[in-house]
Amino acid sequence: MSDVENPYVTIVLPCYNEQDHVIDEVERICAAMDDSGYTYELLAVDDCSTDETLARLREAAPRFPHMRVKAFHRNGGSGTVRRIGTQEARGEIVVWTDADMTYPNERIPELVQLLEKDSTIDQVVGARTSEEGSHKVLRVPAKWFIRKVAEHLAGQKIPDLNSGLRAFRKSVAKPYLRLLPPGFSCVTTITLAFLSNQHDVYYLPIEYAKRAGKSKFSFVSDAYRYILQVLRMIMYFNPLKVLMPPAIWLVVIAVVKGLTWDMIKDPFSLAQNTVTMFVSGLIIGSMALLADLIVRSRDH
Repeated sequence: MSDVENPYVTIVLPCYNEQDHVIDEVERICAAMDDSGYTYELLAVDDCSTDETLARLREAAPRFPHMRVKAFHRNGGSGTVRRIGTQEARGEIVVWTDADMTYPNERIPELVQLLEKDSTIDQVVGARTSEEGSHKVLRVPAKWFIRKVAEHLAGQKIPDLNSGLRAFRKSVAKPYLRLLPPGFSCVTTITLAFLSNQHDVYYLPIEYAKRAGKSKFSFVSDAYRYILQVLRMIMYFNPLKVLMPPAIWLVVIAVVKGLTWDMIKDPFSLAQNTVTMFVSGLIIGSMALLADLIVRSRDH
């Protein structure tokens, strides 16, 4: 079987309205991988672009024998592209990156090498050392807050929660692919899935360049989805982290209020809000224990 049919690395490249620079990105990736000596395939997926992205990929395909071009008939989002691309990957190592010239894709072999040399590492993430995205004034504090929430819930330090450049072992990621949402938060999902299941993740500092073309990131909607996805993933793997703290706080506040304020005001009566807080805490705590039992009874 040829190296093209049985590569060691599969690079999944989502492409949506990137006509002006997509071939430059393909050239950069292929040049780096050709020099690395790794057998590879570049799976360039056009996500139903409205410009000439697909045409330019197909036109350039004969120049890049390691590139496969796949076209979606409707826009599925970067998460859908990465999920399907990973499922169809022929390589043992899967790399995710973007086609907007922001990530140093010439360093992809370095990520692969880290996985190859250390079998205890299951994912290598390119941790950005700067922020060059749109809505920078709002985006930086919002991403910092979401990352801190994720660190608290996951119980680990996360230098970059949603970097689009990463390499991982396909065999390890396979059970989590069905959890990937269709949008940008898929990178957050795969990070938290690995961390929540004690898979080692290595963070490699990288530079982050200004985006070529127009950003598809919507601050309000995408930030909202990031927060929901963080909570959803922690609930999926460790619901006690999310539910038990508010349950304990409600019970403690109710007990303290009942023994101090309520008893002083009327020794033979508890305020309605005190009882409500106490019962709510018990209900949430019971839900937390039940959810944890369900999580631990799953096969994966």
